Amino acid sequence: MTPDDILDFWFSEESQARWFDSSPEYDRLVKDRFEDIWQQARNGELAEWEETAAGAVALVILLDQMPLNMFRDQPESFTTEEQSRQVARRAIGNGFDIELADEFMAFLYLPFMHSESLVDQDRSVLLFETAGLENNLKWARSHREIVRRFGRFPHRNQILGRESTPEEVEWLNSPEGFNP
Repeated sequence: MTPDDILDFWFSEESQARWFDSSPEYDRLVKDRFEDIWQQARNGELAEWEETAAGAVALVILLDQMPLNMFRDQPESFTTEEQSRQVARRAIGNGFDIELADEFMAFLYLPFMHSESLVDQDRSVLLFETAGLENNLKWARSHREIVRRFGRFPHRNQILGRESTPEEVEWLNSPEGFNP
């Protein structure tokens, strides 16, 4: 499998319709097609993909986005997030982000929005703001406010076996509590 295989799949019309509105069938499709290559990425076997902008984006999608589908509502869905941020940091450091079309750039930046670190959240907002990716910027600010308020994403607590605070439970049950 190549980076182009990942990008062609992820940016296909079918996948774009499922980016933020998945289904059990789509999650199963992602797992069936990409779990083996995800394992290779997790084990550091695809480092050569980082030599190009497209390869870095494909690797970030594989490590950050696809586990959310493959392991929905399971702790494994978050296990390669930090690796995805490391890949993104190196790609940005190499200036790859400025070579990319907006939709590719957005996925390179998303791992920072998924972080429970306020430093990463601030970076997410700055990246989306600087790039002028306004729709993503709205979500980046929202994610940052959740992490600023709680120090983590409360919707992950049950999945990760963490105890929710009374404030988190109240927020999760409120109209503003959402599953980012």
